[in-house]
Amino acid sequence: MFKACVLIPVYNHEHAITAVVHAVLAHDVDCILVDDGCSPACARVLDDLHAATPARVSLLRHASNQGKGAAVMTGFEHAAKTGYTHLLQVDADGQHCIADIPRFLEQAQAHPQAIMVGYPVYDDSVPAVRLYARYLTHVWVWINTLSLAIRDSMCGFRVYPISPVMTLLAKQKVGKRMNFDTDILVRLYWDGADIVNLPTRVAYPSDGVSHFRVWLDNVLITKMHTQLFFGMLWRFPRLLLRNWRGRP
Repeated sequence: MFKACVLIPVYNHEHAITAVVHAVLAHDVDCILVDDGCSPACARVLDDLHAATPARVSLLRHASNQGKGAAVMTGFEHAAKTGYTHLLQVDADGQHCIADIPRFLEQAQAHPQAIMVGYPVYDDSVPAVRLYARYLTHVWVWINTLSLAIRDSMCGFRVYPISPVMTLLAKQKVGKRMNFDTDILVRLYWDGADIVNLPTRVAYPSDGVSHFRVWLDNVLITKMHTQLFFGMLWRFPRLLLRNWRGRP
């Protein structure tokens, strides 16, 4: 059985989220919104979206902001309890290409145990500093997996099989903020998940709002890479064997 939903963690993107949700629903897939402690204005927009199509749009709420990762994990718990098998994660700010949803879901259905990981194809709106800074994380991910299997670990447009994610979250703490996307992907790879990299267009962002906190999030990301590095060390032989077996 293959039953997919779209998850959108939301934190004060009231100017973009309506267009994103309408675009998602146009692809005949259910949508889970997680209000991560939004402002009253954004909360009202989410209420309206849920009220307009309650059978298609679920709305979950955090009383206070807990971070993107925490919001995604809340969505995973709901999706697992509701009977979905796969979850497609989309950002709320309009930067992702919603038209790619059918392609990603088709590939997920063809490879149900693998993670469909989007790697960005940027337009001219991408800030140069962000583009080049991403390569620091790319290199650390390649080191911490001893592999080039993950082309981009920071793009939030991806499809997860829900079962292995829930197994991982039951035994391992994963980053709750902007460190989530990279942290969970590396750990799922360590657990044996296959990665399918798919190109997807990315623009920055439609409502001009970014919640990346330069100092705190960079500290959390640095701490994450350090923890992953030491986690890689004791997995070193197993990762080498896996990567050797996977050679063409």
